[in-house]
Amino acid sequence: MHFKTLFTSALIIGLSSNVIAEDSPSVSIKRLTMESALAVAQGAIKECRKQGVQITATVVDRNGTVQAIARDTLAPPVSIDISRMKAYTAANFMADTSALASRANTSIGRVDGLVMSAGGAIINVGGVVYGAVGVSGAPSGVTDEKCAKAGVKIIAEELEMAD
Repeated sequence: MHFKTLFTSALIIGLSSNVIAEDSPSVSIKRLTMESALAVAQGAIKECRKQGVQITATVVDRNGTVQAIARDTLAPPVSIDISRMKAYTAANFMADTSALASRANTSIGRVDGLVMSAGGAIINVGGVVYGAVGVSGAPSGVTDEKCAKAGVKIIAEELEMAD
């Protein structure tokens, strides 16, 4: 029995050292360029303009750090902060904010800086999460989210071709 335990331990150590040896000591994270982030924000604004709505669109990287903000001429000033918080929330939960609405009245939903209402869309193209876009200023979160997703669509094909 002692030999069997020793053999099993040696086997486990041997297998785990192969896994460790194959792992890289660093990770590669894909990020949007400034131009791509601006294209997402501008695409969201263009979609909302078609509906007669002026909004603010904020694009963040996968950590929630702002990459681009675009505010249409008559978008309400409060839309700047709300769009940023929607984008930040989507990026940190790796989900569209409309999918998080049921958590809004929980303890996690009351954390400062999070907004769990529709209008934040994850930028996930080809299984790679690049960040998120948040939109605010439309009369409903449904419209905000539709515009956010239109912004993502602007760069989706180019990102798919790049990989």
